[in-house]
Amino acid sequence: MIRSFKTEGIIIKRRNFGELDRLLTIFTKYNGKIQVRAPGVRKITSRRSSHIELLNLSVLTLYKSSRSLFPILTEAQTLENFLPIKNNLPKVGFAYYICELVDRLCPDNQENKKAFFLFKDTLYGLGSNYNSDSIVEDFEDGLLATLGFLPKLHKLRDKQAFIENILERKLATKRLLPLFLNNCKC
Repeated sequence: MIRSFKTEGIIIKRRNFGELDRLLTIFTKYNGKIQVRAPGVRKITSRRSSHIELLNLSVLTLYKSSRSLFPILTEAQTLENFLPIKNNLPKVGFAYYICELVDRLCPDNQENKKAFFLFKDTLYGLGSNYNSDSIVEDFEDGLLATLGFLPKLHKLRDKQAFIENILERKLATKRLLPLFLNNCKC
């Protein structure tokens, strides 16, 4: 059994775990959405912490122990940090919404390369000067079609209600995004 493996993934969610650790939710190319424990990354001297920021595309070396529920992060190297998104507050809001969709709609531990590349390409598109609304709308359509929730090129009248019906809960970022965009002086 291989205990150590490398994977490429985008950090979509993180939360503090214990005093110095973090639990990361990562959407990977070959393993789908996985949860990873990153020990000691909340220390000021941690060399891995900058590589596992939200929205970073990184190559991660993970160790799977039989005693641990989650794989453990041993190394991380950033491939793309999507600074054009992180330096633009409205784009950050759109990116968080996309991350929420991936986190809620994609199942754990199921490879979906098409969804991964759609997600990655959408982040690159958001970082450009294209219309963010249309990029996000295309992502919603593409993700729903890729995951089999609706036929390709099928247009919905109320996409948000359709997605929330699938999730059986409200989308937090989608409700806050219009308020944020209207009040932003960017």
